[in-house]
Amino acid sequence: MTLATASPSKLMTLEEYLSYDDGTDTRYELVNGELVKMPTESPLNCQIAKFLMFEFAKHFPIALICHKDIEIVVSGRRAKVRLPDLVLLSEDGYEALTNQRSNTIIQEMPSPVLVVEVVSPGRENRDRDYRYKRTEYAARGINEYWIIDPEMRQITICLWVDGQYEDKIYTGDMQISSTVVSDFALTVEQVLAFGS
Repeated sequence: MTLATASPSKLMTLEEYLSYDDGTDTRYELVNGELVKMPTESPLNCQIAKFLMFEFAKHFPIALICHKDIEIVVSGRRAKVRLPDLVLLSEDGYEALTNQRSNTIIQEMPSPVLVVEVVSPGRENRDRDYRYKRTEYAARGINEYWIIDPEMRQITICLWVDGQYEDKIYTGDMQISSTVVSDFALTVEQVLAFGS
């Protein structure tokens, strides 16, 4: 999946991004002030994200779960907005979004309690999910950031501990442990097998 920078060519502010409409259904992230067109996800990635959404719904009200329909404003040297695969909101986060014009978590709002990204093939995507988003989500103080990597057959859970992320890598039949979804009982293979 190759990312393409879209028009306009000048750098955008956050306010310009939030009001931008090119008349299409194209999804964009804002990366350092540039619009970056997000290609359609692979069926595998979509299936994994949907499977987890239904698993999370066993533990949380559906109103707190966002599946590919929310944006998060993150820190960067210029304006930056990410479109995660799956998000769990706190009650306060849900309330902050109520009556907003867009489903965008701005800096002044409570951060999500958990964000999931399913890694697409390719080095650029791997760098984006493992390096850049990891740093950006840590700066927002998100309790858990799950990096689901079908190609590597692993799930990395970044846990917010004393102001930074500590990573735990799960593989094979290891049961995933979460501080947010405390009674989550699936293994890596169970999560990845659903998308296969």
